[in-house]
Amino acid sequence: MTEFGANLVAMVTPMEPGGGLSEPGLARLVDHLLATGCDGLVVGGTTGESPTLSDAEAAGLVRAVAARTGGRARVIAGVGTYDTAASVRRAREAEAAGADALLVVCPYYSRPTQDGVLAHCLAVADATELPVMLYDVPARTGVAMALPTLVELARHPRIRAVKDAKGDLFEAMTVMSRTSLAYYCGIDELNLPYLACGAAGLVSVVANVSADRTADLIRAVRDGDLVKARAVNDALIPLTDTLMRAGTGAANAKAALAELGVIPYATVRLPLVEAGTPTRATPTPP
Repeated sequence: MTEFGANLVAMVTPMEPGGGLSEPGLARLVDHLLATGCDGLVVGGTTGESPTLSDAEAAGLVRAVAARTGGRARVIAGVGTYDTAASVRRAREAEAAGADALLVVCPYYSRPTQDGVLAHCLAVADATELPVMLYDVPARTGVAMALPTLVELARHPRIRAVKDAKGDLFEAMTVMSRTSLAYYCGIDELNLPYLACGAAGLVSVVANVSADRTADLIRAVRDGDLVKARAVNDALIPLTDTLMRAGTGAANAKAALAELGVIPYATVRLPLVEAGTPTRATPTPP
C-alpha cells in the first residue's frame, strides 16, 4: 500500500443533460466507488474529461469528492494541462480544496523536449506540499516521459508515483528497479501483467463499474495466487473490451454507470459524444 492507495479509479465526471455538473450524480458515484472497493479516486483526469473542465469546476469537484469521502479514500486531483502556469494554479487550488495528491500529465499539444517535460513537472511538484503521481500517456500527449526523465524526476521528494499508460513493461520494470517510484497501470487491458511485474496498483476506468473485481485482481497477485489472478482477469476481459476497445472510455463508462442506475445521465461534453451516438457521414461534395 502506498500513500495513493492501490485500487484507484479514473473517475468519470457526472453531468446533467445540458452539460452542467451533476451534484447528486457525483455523490452517488462516490458512494458506489467506495462501497465497491476503491481506495483512491482520481478526480478530473482524462476519464473525468479534464480538458473541458473550468478551473472553478475542477476545484469544486475536488472539494465535493473530498467532503463525500470523508477520509475513506485518497483523493488524487488531475491538474495537468498543456500550460505550466495553469497547471501550477490548478495544483494550488486542488490542495486548497482538500486533495491528498496530484496527477500531473506530460504537457500535451506543444510536444515539448524532455527538458521541457522535466521543467514542467518540477514546477508543478514545487507548487504544493502534496505528493505527485506522474501521468505518462504518449498516445494522448504526443510526447512520452523518457526513461532518463523519469529517473531524474524521481529525485524530487514529492514525485512518488507514475500512472503508466505507455505500455512499455520493460521500461516500467527498469524504472522501478532504479528508483523508488510506485508504478500504477493506466491501461486496463494490461492490469494483470503490470501487477505481476511489480506495479503498486491500478488507475482503472473499468473500476468505475467493477471496482470489486479489480480489487480481487490486486489481492490475488499480492497473495501470489496467479491462478486466481488469471481467472479474475479472464472474467474481466469482456467488460474491459466493451469499455476500452471501442469509442472512448469516459463515454462508455458513463453509459454503463447510467445503465446500472449509479448516475442519472450518460452526458459527456463535446468533443466527446455519448456512447451509441450514430456517426453522421460527411456528404460527398457534388
